Amino acid sequence: MTTQLLAARRGEITPAMEQCAAREKISPEILRQRIAAGTVVITKNNRRSIAGLAVGERLTTKVNANIGSSRDDADMQNEIDKLKVAIHAGADAVMDLSTGGDIPAIRAAILADCPIPLGTVPIYQVAAENVAAGLHLMDMTGDQLLTAIDHHGRDGVDFITIHCGITRESVNRHKGQGRLLDIVSRGGSLHAKWIEYHGKENPLYERYDELLDIAREYDMTLSLGDGYRPGCLADATDRAQVQETIILGELAKRARDAGVQVMIEGPGHMPLDQIVANMKLQKRLCDNAPFYVLGPLVTDVAPGYDHITSAIGGTVAAGAGADFLCYVTPAEHLRLPTLQDVHEGVIATRIAAHAGDIAKGIPGARDWDDNMARARKRLDWNEQYRLAIDPERARARRAETNPSDDSVCTMCAALCSIKTGNDDYAALAAGEKKGS
Repeated sequence: MTTQLLAARRGEITPAMEQCAAREKISPEILRQRIAAGTVVITKNNRRSIAGLAVGERLTTKVNANIGSSRDDADMQNEIDKLKVAIHAGADAVMDLSTGGDIPAIRAAILADCPIPLGTVPIYQVAAENVAAGLHLMDMTGDQLLTAIDHHGRDGVDFITIHCGITRESVNRHKGQGRLLDIVSRGGSLHAKWIEYHGKENPLYERYDELLDIAREYDMTLSLGDGYRPGCLADATDRAQVQETIILGELAKRARDAGVQVMIEGPGHMPLDQIVANMKLQKRLCDNAPFYVLGPLVTDVAPGYDHITSAIGGTVAAGAGADFLCYVTPAEHLRLPTLQDVHEGVIATRIAAHAGDIAKGIPGARDWDDNMARARKRLDWNEQYRLAIDPERARARRAETNPSDDSVCTMCAALCSIKTGNDDYAALAAGEKKGS
């Protein structure tokens, strides 16, 4: 089996490259060159017939939505409904982060209804199944992890998060640093505790070549997970986080050398003034691999509104070079998201991604906004709804009140500045003078 990366290096333009180039409004050859250089990936398992998604250098910033069950809420239909809401709201990809119920069945059901790339975190399934079988979390083995990864690839998963950067070296650095909130990544904490418990190296780091063989067979993009991502502002840009990024850069090179597509995951919670430096640091340390960030969340004190704190950080991150934003919902830190939470999380993150695209000068990004301005100038409400990032919300909000003049809204009513500017008072005055 070949991969998009190997094909690109041979000078081949695949159907997926053609489709992604058309979406991005660039030439297939330019896209091929970026894939060959490792600065762009196409997330598409070779066992699926979806179009695939191009992520990376000088492309539009993409948005991912997380769904998935937990041990306390394992309703499969609810996850399918979340998938549909995420797609309707405009998510470019979804991740199934299920940790409860029949995880393979949930994944299969999501894949069957999912026309966009799907990502997973295989260690969640291993840990959940061990707990369900009455085993200790630390009883998981390298064979279990690699078997699970193979199953996810065979099922058709397009990209997987793996925490290979949690190593004995990085664990020691983390312990020496000290953190206010320790490790907040589920996968990161499992690997770190496993290393401490067994006194051995992370099996996915130790057996990385086997992992690459599996990923190459399915052309499954590796998303190298940030197990040491900061979970609060106080832990941002510490030695553990930076050390892991260095390791991920080394692993990314090994993946590319093996013909496997790879992107890098990043923070996390982070003060606003550190975001740009972190984006530049990652690109430098990881040789411009596509960067996939959660947020960043720029304050820790807004539970219930973390889709907003995330969108603020995501805008800065995207403008500074982040390629893929993972949404955060209003329910972050509180509970599993509802359907409404999923919708609001996707929309907020799409706003951040688009604002970032404008800031970094992605060709065509401003056209959308300029067309909206023209529709507003014409007081063309139907066109404004069509262009809105959330047309249903825009239409519903205006319909909640009834202006006396249908051409305006109730914000300014008869004093609408646009209507005032549009009215031809010179012609009106001339008509009155003639009539008199």
